[in-house]
Amino acid sequence: MAVANPTWVNHPGFYIKEEMEARGWNQRDLAFILGCPEQSLNTIMTGKRGISPDMAQALGETFDVPAKFFANLQQAYELARANRPDPGVKIRARLAQYPVREMIKRQWIENSDATMLESQLVRFLEVKDSEHIPYMAHAAKKSKYEDRNISPPQIAWLFRVRQIAKSISVPRYSDDRLREALVDLEDLLNAPEEARHVPRIMHECGVRYVIVERLPNSKIDGVCFWFGKSPVIGMSLIRDKIDNFWFVLRHEIEHVLRGHGREAEMIDEGIEDAKNDDLPEEERIANEAAAQFCVPQAKLESFLRRKHPLYYEKDVLALSRVLNRHSGLIVGQMQRRLDDYAYLTRHLAKIRRFVLPGAIADGWGQVVPVSL
Repeated sequence: MAVANPTWVNHPGFYIKEEMEARGWNQRDLAFILGCPEQSLNTIMTGKRGISPDMAQALGETFDVPAKFFANLQQAYELARANRPDPGVKIRARLAQYPVREMIKRQWIENSDATMLESQLVRFLEVKDSEHIPYMAHAAKKSKYEDRNISPPQIAWLFRVRQIAKSISVPRYSDDRLREALVDLEDLLNAPEEARHVPRIMHECGVRYVIVERLPNSKIDGVCFWFGKSPVIGMSLIRDKIDNFWFVLRHEIEHVLRGHGREAEMIDEGIEDAKNDDLPEEERIANEAAAQFCVPQAKLESFLRRKHPLYYEKDVLALSRVLNRHSGLIVGQMQRRLDDYAYLTRHLAKIRRFVLPGAIADGWGQVVPVSL
């Protein structure tokens, strides 16, 4: 590495000599005052040795200045002579907003030098240069994602979904086919393993359906957006539970049916947990459709009124049979209504293992082969 030009900062010995000359002292005089061997002082005067904190204190007393004056001289001299850091340090520091190491691990980008990493991130995020990467300190202006408080890991997840969705070939999208498919999807609600049919049904309707594992330290349920007339539904399966899977899927389907996400991606985080009164109308509408799909709400309301305040497991199972729904869907809805997330949790069957084999899925040890 190149060494900075040190000529603009002199060694502290230069300034000590000036102070000595102003007082008419020689080196032997100063050594006597400091109580140190002249030879030790000579190594400081000639720049062979730096000024220690103890010596800075002693020099301060000698010349009646703060000890920090000499300590700062020494520090400035050492910094001036220090090796300049690799230019990649500054670039990597800028990129640290994004989970770059995890993205390399997941094979979204390749491990390379800092300049190439920055170039890859520019292509990955589909911006024209590094100054347009969201959340970069030197960015010319805030991006639409920053305005919406979408975090860098969520942005990275979103663009991985975009990458994969672009590579998918699907039939022409049809609203009518998707509405008809809701009947077929409802027939799958009675058993976790039936979810394996979802990727095929979405494909037949012309929906680009993608599953991407979330990145660490980020929360995201799903997303809906469009490539022209072709809708995309992305899911993270962040919660491996039957109720969450179907709720998020139906939520995103409602976005598609209503044409949401054409102008800006509908990025959904914690959609089941939020109170409907606090949500934008698009999200409230999608939540209501999802809840109705999972468990007909009038039937659930009636059940809760009749059984209040004792909700026995046998009654939940009986309702499950009547509605032809897996008990986990009813339990999930009841947990939120009762604000009791410990209620009958054993019914919340895991579903990821049934969905992933037939889906276009990235994560959990597998990588969808797409290029930037």
